[in-house]
Amino acid sequence: MKEILLNPQLWSATLAMATPLALPALGGTFSERSGVVNIAMEGIMLIAAFFAVLFAHLTGSAWLGLLGAIVVGIIVAVIFAWAAVTLTADQVILGMAINIFASGFTAYLLNTIFGFSGTPTDTPMLPNINIPVIKNIPFIGQILSGNSVIVYIMIILIFASNYFLFHTNLGLRIRAVGENPEAAETAGINVIKLRYLGVALSGLFSAIGGAYLSIGLLNSFSTDMSSGRGYIALAAMIFGKWTPFGSFGAALLFGFATALSMQLQNSAISKNIIMMLPYILTVLALVGVGGKSVSPAADGVPYTPKK
Repeated sequence: MKEILLNPQLWSATLAMATPLALPALGGTFSERSGVVNIAMEGIMLIAAFFAVLFAHLTGSAWLGLLGAIVVGIIVAVIFAWAAVTLTADQVILGMAINIFASGFTAYLLNTIFGFSGTPTDTPMLPNINIPVIKNIPFIGQILSGNSVIVYIMIILIFASNYFLFHTNLGLRIRAVGENPEAAETAGINVIKLRYLGVALSGLFSAIGGAYLSIGLLNSFSTDMSSGRGYIALAAMIFGKWTPFGSFGAALLFGFATALSMQLQNSAISKNIIMMLPYILTVLALVGVGGKSVSPAADGVPYTPKK
């Protein structure tokens, strides 16, 4: 076990596996801080993963694939916001409906557009980045350098989001809307617009996470390739107490469980038990910490403006 823990590939894989969890967890933080429970992040990731491959294939550019995925992700999130915020539909049921739709919709598009042979093997991928100086440092360089560009974008977004949410007036307003929308409206804050903004940001970050799966780690799309990461991201958000840094820390923990399960596949432990590690950890986190965490007071509560 000591050899496994001292293997830099384990920690590099931890960072890689944490990225598609940290991004939607960050998005969920914005959504729930504004008062909207968005469990549709799983579906948004899946749809974005498909359209990232599609646009990258059609344009020959992975960057345009990422941009297309972001646009589609935001569109789906805005549709969700329209139903959840404007029409005050049940947010959990609506999110599950989008997730189920995404699974069938992307499977249909995959077979219709690309056929049973799947997505082309020459689909462009987002580049990996080698960081000067750091790449030459033993052990550390193998972990922090040579990762997909999305990994570094994710780290920048974590710091930027923490500053935005806790050190700007707009961030303060988003949090106020999620805590007490009546008081926020009395203070002249547009509750509906800020809830739309929070959900749109969750769509943006979830879309980047989905694109990372299809054109960051791989250059292909497969049916249901998000594999429940949107739900694990929700657990990471709760475990991280609805904060960007906390969500990232929880995503690293879940990423470590996934990376460790990959390292242990050749051990004497049953492969099925090993593959359950990330999901077992998710359940334990929700049971052990979820009950102690306090969500924003108006999280999941529909609001009708008084004006």
